[in-house]
Parts: sequence; C-alpha cells; structure tokens
Amino acid sequence: MQTGSIGRVQSPRIIRIGGGVVAETADVLLQLGLSKPLIVTDPGVAALHLSTLTDVLGSAGMAWGVFADVVEDPTDTCVDAGCAALHSGDYDCVIGFGGGSPMDTAKAISFMAVNPGHVRDYKAPTQIDRCGLPIILIPTTGGTGSEVTRWCVISDTSAPEKYNLSGLACVATAALIDWTFTVTKPPRITADTAVDSLTHAIEAYVSRRAFAYTDAFALSAMPLIAGNVRRAYADPGDGPAREALMLAATQAGMAFSNASVALVHGMSRPIGAHFHVAHGLSNAMLLPAVTAFSVHDAPARYATCARVMGWADATAPDEAACDALLEGLRQLNADLAVPSPSDLGHAADDAMLHLMAEQAIASGSPANNPRVPSADEIVALYREMW
Repeated sequence: MQTGSIGRVQSPRIIRIGGGVVAETADVLLQLGLSKPLIVTDPGVAALHLSTLTDVLGSAGMAWGVFADVVEDPTDTCVDAGCAALHSGDYDCVIGFGGGSPMDTAKAISFMAVNPGHVRDYKAPTQIDRCGLPIILIPTTGGTGSEVTRWCVISDTSAPEKYNLSGLACVATAALIDWTFTVTKPPRITADTAVDSLTHAIEAYVSRRAFAYTDAFALSAMPLIAGNVRRAYADPGDGPAREALMLAATQAGMAFSNASVALVHGMSRPIGAHFHVAHGLSNAMLLPAVTAFSVHDAPARYATCARVMGWADATAPDEAACDALLEGLRQLNADLAVPSPSDLGHAADDAMLHLMAEQAIASGSPANNPRVPSADEIVALYREMW
C-alpha cells in the first residue's frame, strides 16, 4: 500500500471472544432487540453442539428455528432451501453456527432474502450493500475467519464454480468466538483450518491492498498459528493451543477481509469447485509453491513473515529469511501430512487446468498478489503442486 492511501475497514458491530462465550448469545440478541433466530448449521455441528446453543436461548425464553441442511462448499440450491426455511417463520435474525460453510450460508440466506435474482448475480466485484436480517455468527472451527469478514463463498450447481460474494450484507452484526467448540475437531480438520488461517494472514500481509491496520492483525496471527498448530494437531484436547488458533483465525479474518487475499485463494477455489477438496486443504497444497513464485517480488514482506513466526532470526537478511519461510512452509506441510491432489486420486488434464486458471483470474484475487501471474503461469503452478 502506498503511503498516504486510504484503508477501509468493515467489521461486526459486536465481537465477544473467550471460552464459554456462547452462553452470552441471548444477551447479545437482547442487546440488538432480537428474539427469534433461525439457526443455520450442518448435520455434524447440529449433532455435536446444537443443544449447547439452544439451551442458552431456551433459558432466556427465546424461540428459534433450525435449518441444519448446510452442505460442505455450500451451493446455490442450499441457499435457496435456507431462504425457504427463513420465509417459513417470523424470524428476526439468522445465526450461522459452525465452520465456514454454515457461516457463509447464513450470510447468503440473509442477503438473498431481500435481494432479487440468483446468488450468482452478486458475485465479486459486485458489492452487496442491501442488507437482510441481522447475522450473528458463532464459529466452531479455528480457521475461516468468516465471523468477522465481509466475504462469503458459494458454489454454483449449474457449472462447477465457487464465487466470492462481498459487501456490507456479508458483514455479521455480531460474532461470538468460543474456542471450546474446537476441541472436538479431528487432526485433519485442525490442520486444514489452521493453515487456512495462516494463508489468510500471509496473503493479507503481502497483498497489494495491505495497510497498517490489517498488517497488525496479520502479524499477530502468524506466530500464534506457527507456534500452536502442531500441538493442536497432535493433541485435540490442548486447550491453550486451541484458544490461540481460534484467536489467530479471527485476527487473520480481520486482516484478509480488509486487505483481501491473493493468488493462493484464487487458485484454491477452483480445486474445491471441481474436486471437492476442503478449502483449507487446497490452500495448504498451494501455499509453498505460490509463495516460492511470489517471494522475490516482495522480499521484505515475506522475510518479515518468517521472522515473526520464529523461522528466521530477527537479524537475518531478507534473502535468508525468505529461504527460511519457504523451508518452513514445506516442513509444516510435511508435519501435517498435507497430500497433493494426485495423492487423493484427482487427475486434471490440460483443458481442466486452463479452465481452473481462467476461473482463478476471474475471481480477482490473483491481482492482489505481489507477482501477478498470467494464465499460463497459473497452469504451471497447478502442475507443480499436483
């Protein structure tokens, strides 16, 4: 970001953070003058955690409804079904309860309830500023940061594509961030969501749209993730590590929501759309190769990433610190057993790789990268990581 340019920030009106803060959900609703939420979640979260939330609402004498049919990589048809559930009752707000999929679905249900047409009509760079019912977000994974961002991602069922949606209508009214939900998450989800957060932080810091406010969040998140992801991966019950990762996810969410993500995310979404690879996992697959591609165009920034994570000495020159960053990312993937797409049995021919490159560029994210790639360079990066 150039000196003297203007940074623009959007964030929830209310943010409450801490172990057990879900118990304050009814208090937050009352503070906002709300009393009848539609809870948007997925079957897994509903089975594990829904009663914790509904007990809080019930104790406050509040009624609620539940839409528990959110799918992974939520689709336009999932959003339509959620809108139908919303219209079936006299709800005054939407609670997104779960990982990125339920939270993103809750956002889309809220704004599509008041905006005409199909959800694809609003994909970025369109800004969705006509807001629907208030959105309260309660994350149960330490990764996406969706609870504090102005973004959501929806998959189209008419053609394999995941598109970004952005604007005031995607910003939660309130976020309650309770790390205790994350201790039930298995090692694979723990690893993938943590590397998703790390990607958010690194990309926000090196983004062409970074500024001092977002830098502070990104630089705080990185060492929390680097210092705790292996502990949480090895021991799901490690409370201090879980708490650190949850805080980092929110900080990284604030960073990328306002500075934007870059090439990793642009390339990651088509992998999810075509091969249904979890978003955090596809980010992890791409992060070392994309960083190696980009590092020489912002060496001071990438070197700082290595230093704050303790992967390079504070006095190390930029070139050495950048080398340490690349080695650190590769070692992290090895320690977290991150597979390649081919390891998972996925094959992509030349036509598919070029289609994915076109979709990556169309998302707009690669334009924020320190080194802006051509379509052919994106194809080469896909081949390298495949």
